[in-house]
Amino acid sequence: SHIGHNTRLSPVFTVSGTETKVPDISLTRSSGGLSEVTVTAKKPMVEVRADKTILNVEGTINSTGSSALELLRKSPGVLVDKDDNLSLSGKNGVQVYVDGRPTPLSGQDLANYLKSIESSQIEAIELITNPSAKYEAAGNAGIINIRMKKNKAYGANGSVNAGYSVGYYSKYNAGASINYRNRNINIYSNVTHGNGLNRNIMDIERSLADSSFDQRGVLEFSYKNYNYKVGADYTLNKKSSLGVLVNGAYSTPEITNEGTTVIRNTTTNTTRALLRADNTAEMGRDNMNLNLNYNYNDPKGTSLVINADRGWFNLDNDQYQPNYYFTPDGQTQTHSVIYQMYSPTDITISSAKVDYEQNFLKGKLSVGGKTAFVDTDNDFQRYNVFSTGKELDKNASNRFVYKENINAGYASFLRPLKGMIIQAGVRVENTVSEGTSTGLKLNGSGYEPTLSSFRRSYTDFFPSAAITFNKNPMKTWNLTYSRRIDRPAYQDLNPFEFKLNEYTFQKGNINLRPQYTNSFGLTHTYKFRLNATLNYSHVNDIFTQLIDTIETSKSFLSKKNLATQDIVSLNITYPFSYKSYSLFGSINSNYSKYNADFGAGRKVDLDAWGLTVFLQNSLKFAKTWTAEVSAMYNAPTIYMGTFKGDAMWFMDAGLQKQIFGGKGTVKASVSDIFKTLQFRGTSDFAGQHTVASSTWESRQFRLSLNMRFGSTTVKAAKQRSGSAEDEMKRVQQGGGGIGIGN
Repeated sequence: SHIGHNTRLSPVFTVSGTETKVPDISLTRSSGGLSEVTVTAKKPMVEVRADKTILNVEGTINSTGSSALELLRKSPGVLVDKDDNLSLSGKNGVQVYVDGRPTPLSGQDLANYLKSIESSQIEAIELITNPSAKYEAAGNAGIINIRMKKNKAYGANGSVNAGYSVGYYSKYNAGASINYRNRNINIYSNVTHGNGLNRNIMDIERSLADSSFDQRGVLEFSYKNYNYKVGADYTLNKKSSLGVLVNGAYSTPEITNEGTTVIRNTTTNTTRALLRADNTAEMGRDNMNLNLNYNYNDPKGTSLVINADRGWFNLDNDQYQPNYYFTPDGQTQTHSVIYQMYSPTDITISSAKVDYEQNFLKGKLSVGGKTAFVDTDNDFQRYNVFSTGKELDKNASNRFVYKENINAGYASFLRPLKGMIIQAGVRVENTVSEGTSTGLKLNGSGYEPTLSSFRRSYTDFFPSAAITFNKNPMKTWNLTYSRRIDRPAYQDLNPFEFKLNEYTFQKGNINLRPQYTNSFGLTHTYKFRLNATLNYSHVNDIFTQLIDTIETSKSFLSKKNLATQDIVSLNITYPFSYKSYSLFGSINSNYSKYNADFGAGRKVDLDAWGLTVFLQNSLKFAKTWTAEVSAMYNAPTIYMGTFKGDAMWFMDAGLQKQIFGGKGTVKASVSDIFKTLQFRGTSDFAGQHTVASSTWESRQFRLSLNMRFGSTTVKAAKQRSGSAEDEMKRVQQGGGGIGIGN
């Protein structure tokens, strides 16, 4: 038989012991023609590879109407703590990329940025736990790369989408893309907008010396986000092309925090005072990035990629912090202390990167280099507010200027052998950094200038290796090793103190050192489906955010280097499908131990087991309908080196229907059906016992619509990743702690 021909049966023939003659068979063309062929394909929900796990969220239902941060919160092995700090497989120091490029913000600013990325624009999330020497050395826990949707069709085409969700408050999002592609040129554009209001409740109970502070804050976060991307690729010839990309984001988030703190004397068990600190913060986030690139590929396996990047970031924060003290019954105000803090930050990043590959000694040789320059300028101004006006507090204001230059080079070689594949490489990075903090300090009857500065220069080597044993494709083994670094965030090096309220400070640490990680991994893959990975990591000088004490009853937040962190993790994943039903399950367990001794009884000696179980079920029925149920359980574990967190779990459910012949999709879902995704943790350090709990709008009803129009003739689109990969991650990475004092 053959397509387009009539089926033919041969005449009967006899098989003899010595010689058999098989009659010839000739086929005749069938009358009529084939009118249409429909090919349907579906990506698996999760793909597990030797170096990364890929979450294909584009087709999932329960990602409807959510943000990138919420998708990460529900990704296997990823943990998001009460302050929206990320960890992967129990390790801090995660590098976050979007389309192979680092995000412009980190810490709380990164969280706000990830909240502004709508899930409708995301194609996949890559969890890269074993990056090769080609990747930046930064990222102790690995890299999380968020791949945005790309239009891959010839001709003119585009899509529009809209979403609505409601929890305690309602919010909406919308977006559109328009593209044109032919043989020589590809022009693409995308714009998204989000608008809404979120509500968080945080309770913090602190006890130290003879005092306790019972703090409750109701935080409301309103946002208006705009993200845009415009680019073009031009094919010079069959081997080379040029490209230009401009992308950016603009947002104006506002935070209001109704905070009340009951201050008690634990010796007499009496209430001393009531502090009300209903603060507000108006912020502006504006960034634009320009990328120029050249790509060369020939059929012999030689490739050359050149990227040049320039990024501008403007971050503004205007915070009004009143502190009103009342008698224990809350009826009479005794006194007040009011601050207003304005802190504009300007950051410029310039970088260039070259990557070259060619066949060499029956394998693949990769070499490359990069240079990057970072300039950041933070002008912190604090005003004391009186009934007659406000006055600049020169003692409490400063300017921090930071400059950094990183030069890097790498070489990597991959060689397939009989029954195995060997890959080895090394990356070398030289870092030169300089920071200067200037201000004024009262001395006698006048003010005199103050200056605090540092300069560092260091060179590090980062080897990596992987061996894959694939003699039996049904049972493969993979051994990996890598050494990685996390440099301090720019703002975390600023030695100045930032007062959040009368009893809580935050300050940088000029002595904060980079943290280094050595990781070893063993992965077994059975029949291309069942994956089991055992990993061990040893971290030196790990970052942690400690709640330390000052002036007996006051506390301050600061990043410090713990001595060590040791983590052993085991991850098991299995995808299953039968007809129209599919299931993905994963178990990620880890054991972590933290040790440090800062003297004077300030020790850290914690260990904990962590366990994450994730299940996702999908069932397609009635041709155009799909149902989905997903759930995750996080066992008690440690966050940021000192916080012991309780267990958390959630369950989501949703429905999807295709409309207009598959050109449109309607999705509806409910997240955290039983409202169990809540944080609670405890910390004991420097004589201070802290209990913190946090709830947010985890349960929401979400509805979204996506419509596609134009050509659907497909051609693979080029992937673009720029050269400013590590630096943009650390922009405003500082903090990530309390955020707004209450």
